[in-house]
Amino acid sequence: MDATSFSRRGLLAAGAALAACAPRNEAAGGVLRVATYKGGVHHLLQAAGLDQTPYKVQWAEFAGGNLITEAIDARAIDIGSMSEIPPIFVAGRPTHLRLVAVQKGDVNAQVTLVPKDSPIRSPADLKGKRIGYVRATTAQYFLVRLLAEQGLTLADVAPVALSPQDGLSAFSQGALDAWVIYGVQGNLARSQLGARVLTTGLGRLSGNYLHAALDEALVDPQRRAAIVDHLQRVRRAYDWADANPSLWAAAQSKATGVPVAVYEQQHRERSARTELAPVGDEAVVSQQTVADAFAQIGAIPAKVDVSKLWTRELNGDLARKS
Repeated sequence: MDATSFSRRGLLAAGAALAACAPRNEAAGGVLRVATYKGGVHHLLQAAGLDQTPYKVQWAEFAGGNLITEAIDARAIDIGSMSEIPPIFVAGRPTHLRLVAVQKGDVNAQVTLVPKDSPIRSPADLKGKRIGYVRATTAQYFLVRLLAEQGLTLADVAPVALSPQDGLSAFSQGALDAWVIYGVQGNLARSQLGARVLTTGLGRLSGNYLHAALDEALVDPQRRAAIVDHLQRVRRAYDWADANPSLWAAAQSKATGVPVAVYEQQHRERSARTELAPVGDEAVVSQQTVADAFAQIGAIPAKVDVSKLWTRELNGDLARKS
């Protein structure tokens, strides 16, 4: 898959969500257009009692970070988050996306699952197996890293690129021997199907999730101030979730339909608490490492310099505790 096909597919898939976003001239008039996921930051802010803002927020729900990346690049969203990977696909072209903050958190919720009665007992057993993953996400990078640990490449397995929803369906029907996945669908596979965790992302993924902003919003004083306020609220919301895991789990369950017990387990198993931090050298280097790996396997057509995506202009604001 090349960057062009990523862009075209992303824009088509994002069409419905973009239609719900505020027009550009309305955004400039005081509306902050924020991307979220099912069970994402919108629900978190509501649960933490931090959703009442002095500015209007226009929320748009997306199925993945790749779609949020494309929506920002299309100037339809002012702020949103994703893993390190989706921005890599726009790094080699002129883009309106700027990476403004780093959200460091758990990687144990990113898992390689196998059916409960599977004979697969270690990553070495994955050779020749049908493995589902989500293209252009941490799942693809996780799979590449996991195979490399065993001296294997994607050519040594039968990789199957699927959306999270299609992956859950394929996994439940026995069409996959293993599935590299994250989030709600992975939780559902564990709770409903008894899927077994073969490995987690610990030691293989950075745990960095990036907050990206529209360049035009950063030079608009009204929207810039709203972006800073939004990020500070997100930080406080994660602090609330850390201090109130039962309330957080109940809120997540209500938003996604996944049993409360699954989220309680996720909290217990987490590799680290979630913290929002200013941009630092370590985060840029981490993303460059991932970008280089994607270029090596041909997921992007050439090496890219991700440093051009980053800005530290909000670091002073984010360093101050709100």
